[in-house]
Amino acid sequence: MCRFMKLLLFLSNTIIPILIFYIVGTGLLQKQNIYEQFIQGAEDGFKTVIKIMPTLIGLMVAVGILRASGLLDAVSAFFGKLIGEKIIPAEIIPVFVVRLFSNSAATGLVLDLFKKYGTDSMLGTIASIMLSSTETVFYTMSIYFMSVKIKKTRWTLGGALLATAAGAAASIVIAQYIV
Repeated sequence: MCRFMKLLLFLSNTIIPILIFYIVGTGLLQKQNIYEQFIQGAEDGFKTVIKIMPTLIGLMVAVGILRASGLLDAVSAFFGKLIGEKIIPAEIIPVFVVRLFSNSAATGLVLDLFKKYGTDSMLGTIASIMLSSTETVFYTMSIYFMSVKIKKTRWTLGGALLATAAGAAASIVIAQYIV
């Protein structure tokens, strides 16, 4: 293994503990009550989780229903014919659609692709890059806007969908160069 990879592995294993020690050390130097602040932050985080739980459960149930009903397969077949197999593989379309709503459900679809086609296949590579370059747009918007009580989202949805489409398109182009 080259030195650069060893350095990256070392950094990935130590960056979080170093960051935690830095935060605690800075708090101690500033004579802050770190434990009390931690408890207050944990309470605030727990309240936020309770507030967003209904939205999270609703999104998970909706994705499960879409997947179990076969509607997701029908939508992907429709878009596969509409767009064309040469531009976007039909097997990737369900991953893209589900990724807009749920990361865990999209990861499940990607694992299914890995089992069927392999991790190093063109589909596996596209799916891997797509998961790392797209966002769960509707989940993120519903969670963040609901917790902050924002009603007018203006151009957020359009911009988020455009960025996600760009990430998906880039994943297809990049995968063609890698595989």
